[in-house]
Amino acid sequence: MTSTQSSQSSQPKISHSMAAVNGQKQRFWMPEIASYFVAGGAAGAASRTVVSPLERLKIIQQVQPQTSDGQYKGVWRSLVRMWKEEGFRGFMRGNGINCLRIVPYSAVQFTTYEQLKKWFTAYGTKELDTPKRLASGALAGITSVCATYPLDLVRSRLSIATASIPLQAKQALPSSSVMATSGAKQALASAYHTSSNSSNQTVSKRAELTMVGMTLKVMREEGGVPGLYRGLVTTAVGVAPYVGINFATYEALRGVVTPPGKNNIVRKLACGAIAGSISQTLTYPFDVLRRKMQVTGMADGGLGYHYNGAFDALRSIIRTEGLRGLYRGLWPNLLKVAPSIATSFFTYELVKELLVTP
Repeated sequence: MTSTQSSQSSQPKISHSMAAVNGQKQRFWMPEIASYFVAGGAAGAASRTVVSPLERLKIIQQVQPQTSDGQYKGVWRSLVRMWKEEGFRGFMRGNGINCLRIVPYSAVQFTTYEQLKKWFTAYGTKELDTPKRLASGALAGITSVCATYPLDLVRSRLSIATASIPLQAKQALPSSSVMATSGAKQALASAYHTSSNSSNQTVSKRAELTMVGMTLKVMREEGGVPGLYRGLVTTAVGVAPYVGINFATYEALRGVVTPPGKNNIVRKLACGAIAGSISQTLTYPFDVLRRKMQVTGMADGGLGYHYNGAFDALRSIIRTEGLRGLYRGLWPNLLKVAPSIATSFFTYELVKELLVTP
């Protein structure tokens, strides 16, 4: 047999072999990505719903003005106050849009992280060390933030819009108006209304306390679509190290806390709780700046501040409140982060295992 005949006879074998490999990759590739996406979305929704009251309290404490009276002080007292003024709906205020945001956010984040790990390790040919985990997590965090940021901004606005945050003196409510309102209407009026005499204004304000209504309000009053991205850069800068540290710490802890034979539920939850607490504490000032930037455009919010950018906000907070101002709301946030991140990682691994197991 000549060399030409030999090469021609081998070509069908090579083509058949390559097709089989490509077929295996395609069958393996698509379901795997889908499992990451679905599991990530489920993890996000479960983790945020569990801690919705604490999430809202954290946002309120971050953005409320530094006045002597009327502040939300103390975790338990604030939660009781929220319940008395707004009931169960107050606990869940903003959670609908938070879940609407967190499902794609978490899905994109987990999927991007898993894929970037493969890319950085050349699909298993290189070692997956800590720097690669940090880089994968940071890029995954930036990607997920850019994909869902408008929903995060609207959720923040809704979270504080009905909280009875005290207004500045120049916007203080008349005592007669305060006495005339009660229950939920009082919470609505004292949030950022300067008058509750007009029924048309009340209906209009209530219409704005929905996901669609608040979105339209931001676009109408703050420059259209760009208004929905206020504080995006600050958020991305803060989320990148947070997500990177979170993923890297969790996987490092899993190697120590859950060795073979000791891979139980409690140990898995502990890994997530510790990882979330560490990463959140280290990057918390970025979260404060993010919230400040997101609500600075609320002209009728009575919050008493307006910033021209992230650095202006940072200088202003340090000048007026000191470094302590960068950690406002940290305690309720830590109470929230431990169960939230623990639930997130546990749900993600559970759902992913259910989806990929034949």
